Amino acid sequence: MHSTSVLILVGILGVALGALLAFLAVRGRSGVDRTQELEARLHEANKKLEDFQLQVNEHFDQTSQLVHNLTESYREVHEYLANSAMRLSSQDIGRQMLEAGSGKLSDNDESLKGVIPPRDWAPKEPGAKGTLAEDFGLEKEPLENPETATNR
Repeated sequence: MHSTSVLILVGILGVALGALLAFLAVRGRSGVDRTQELEARLHEANKKLEDFQLQVNEHFDQTSQLVHNLTESYREVHEYLANSAMRLSSQDIGRQMLEAGSGKLSDNDESLKGVIPPRDWAPKEPGAKGTLAEDFGLEKEPLENPETATNR
């Protein structure tokens, strides 16, 4: 009987050890599969990111070209109107339109001579707060009695 029980015990231990080894082998193998799956997903995500970046670059290139075309069209329209104004009205008006389109401002405009820019300050007494002070025009209210403030 003794040898039968040892034989059964060895058999049970063998089966348990075999099951443990099979579990570890399958677990290690699924880790490799999981790693390969994650690497494939990472490569796919990187590919999508590169595609998106390419689309963004193409978008900004096209937007830049369209804005340039718009600017050129505006300039052509403005020059056409200025040339038409020179032919159809006085040359002074056409010249002013051409100068306005080129970004030049006329320094000899008589209507602007003698115009003083607005002042953001006001004369004040010495030691008084100026109009740009944060508390200008605010009067301090007297502090309330703490008892009346809590009774509200």
